Amino acid sequence: MWVAGVRALMLQALHPLALQGVWQRSDFRVDPTGRLLRTADYVAVTTYGSPEEVEQAAARVRRVHAALSFTDPATGRRHRVDQADLLLWVHCAEVVSYLEVVTRAGLRLSRAEADRYIAEQTRTAALVGLDPAQVPASVEQMRRYLTAVRPHLHAGPEARAVVRYLLWPALPDRLAWLRPLRPLWLPVGALAYYTLPDWARRAYRLLPEPPGTQTAATTALGLLRTALNALPTTVYNLVFDEATVARAEAANRRLADAGYDVSRGLPGLRDPASWPPAKVRAAWTPPTGSRPVAADPSQDGTRG
Repeated sequence: MWVAGVRALMLQALHPLALQGVWQRSDFRVDPTGRLLRTADYVAVTTYGSPEEVEQAAARVRRVHAALSFTDPATGRRHRVDQADLLLWVHCAEVVSYLEVVTRAGLRLSRAEADRYIAEQTRTAALVGLDPAQVPASVEQMRRYLTAVRPHLHAGPEARAVVRYLLWPALPDRLAWLRPLRPLWLPVGALAYYTLPDWARRAYRLLPEPPGTQTAATTALGLLRTALNALPTTVYNLVFDEATVARAEAANRRLADAGYDVSRGLPGLRDPASWPPAKVRAAWTPPTGSRPVAADPSQDGTRG
């Protein structure tokens, strides 16, 4: 999910108008790491949070977006940050990135499960103010949307600056203890870059493309997923804010109360043997924004 989140930001930056909203009205350049962690926290809330936590976070995002506007330097026109077409692009780039990366990392899903995932994510689109009926709800609908928007995408100087930062980000003072480990981030950034669609990497042209790169990237994703799933939760959580960690712990308690075996952590929940009995499963409704994962319809040879 780390790689997928960074990949989503790289893909989103290819939309010139959406990028200007971030470039002009976000604190990304002043506090880029803080922005990344706040985005990670929002994803954590909409993935693991209670319905009340999700609505509170979404209301805060809608309130901030509603107060912001920016100028398109190409036309001089003013645009709202919460303009529907911009929100839709950001949503779709995020969703397809999670699908592509986690599937390539080894999670096997059928086409029906991929369709279900995209359909479920229309609920998270509604949280930021989109009409769910106007949001792609299947692999095929997502593919058609990406095909339609692609002619409007390109990698300008600001987009390349964003990707360069994502390949080698700065660290805030509170994470100073991680600075000796900073070189370990480069593989994460590089994997995010190499999982972009071919046309997106051709637009950026920031890293070399030796033969076998895509095969190597898929293999590396599988190894990274295995390593991260084996990492003790207490170590992994050191990166996150206390509130994010608390939400994950609360989600684990809710899962346990619903009959799930959480002794192996969230990775163990993907093992059917650890799922609750059928009568519990039938009575339990997943929290808003819960995220299974699948493949990216924007890639040639779509998986699933």
